[in-house]
Amino acid sequence: MKELVVISGKGGTGKTSLTAALAVLSSPCVVTDCDVDAPDLHLVLQPQTIQQQPFVGGRKACIITSTCRKCGKCVELCRFGAIRHKKGDAECEEGGFLIDALACEGCGVCVDHCPERAIELRPNVNGQWYLSRFHGGYLFHATLDVGSENSGKLVTQLRRAAHEFATKRGVPLILTDGPPGIGCPVIASLTGASLALIVTEPTVAGLHDFERIARLCRQLGVPAVTVINKADINPETSDRIANSSIRYGTDVIGMIPFDSDIVRAQMAARSVVEVSDGPAARAMRAIHSTVMSRLEKALDVHSGEFITIDVTQIDNVKSKGVTT
Repeated sequence: MKELVVISGKGGTGKTSLTAALAVLSSPCVVTDCDVDAPDLHLVLQPQTIQQQPFVGGRKACIITSTCRKCGKCVELCRFGAIRHKKGDAECEEGGFLIDALACEGCGVCVDHCPERAIELRPNVNGQWYLSRFHGGYLFHATLDVGSENSGKLVTQLRRAAHEFATKRGVPLILTDGPPGIGCPVIASLTGASLALIVTEPTVAGLHDFERIARLCRQLGVPAVTVINKADINPETSDRIANSSIRYGTDVIGMIPFDSDIVRAQMAARSVVEVSDGPAARAMRAIHSTVMSRLEKALDVHSGEFITIDVTQIDNVKSKGVTT
């Protein structure tokens, strides 16, 4: 099994548009939208949800009111100010304590030092993740609740679920739409991948952030190639990116020209290769061919423990107008 991760050092480079095109051209495949802080791949692929699972990203403290003796030790020790004592509070018992779930970091100090063992850490649901089906295969995607964290953990959970599913189905390719930047969710998306496809743009910020993500790929030992989107709007900077890619060992395998057909495809909620034979669509088809050739030489993906998925349930789903 191969895993291709499409990434970018910054947002707005056209990464998701290219991922959607590759997903359609690679059918059948398993697609993972790991940009969980701002997922949008489903807007283009228009999938039908098959399964929905809660994402437990951490734990929050909870007071057992029947055991609490109101000593105030927890208020004294909580460095986040998450526990308050307010007499007559409508949410508290008279003279009791209340834990603010938004302020609580789940560190467990209050649990360890409560003399009455009246506080416990309980799982905290931070969002939902989904298995859906689109006309080119299957999509794993997720949503985080407003203000929730642990996006790196959610990315890892999505990738493990996708690996298990692809293994059971014998699907040879996992295509991952990674988040922008170089932070924790990006590292969680890249680790152990067969190949990274860096999408950048010919701007000063694009060049700077391309170099950051290229360094990250090198540090993680993930081979990478580069695509320059809208390369013709600033040929000089495109050349600078191409020269920089040589230094980092990330060959430029494609240059996508500016094409208004991409906007029209987005308005139609389709990938550009489905609705156009213009210059951008032709460039993406050539990129797909080159990437598939590179993946043939890449190492297979090795995976560990996975999340259990009810494949029988998926087989029994009758999706009107959806093929696999």
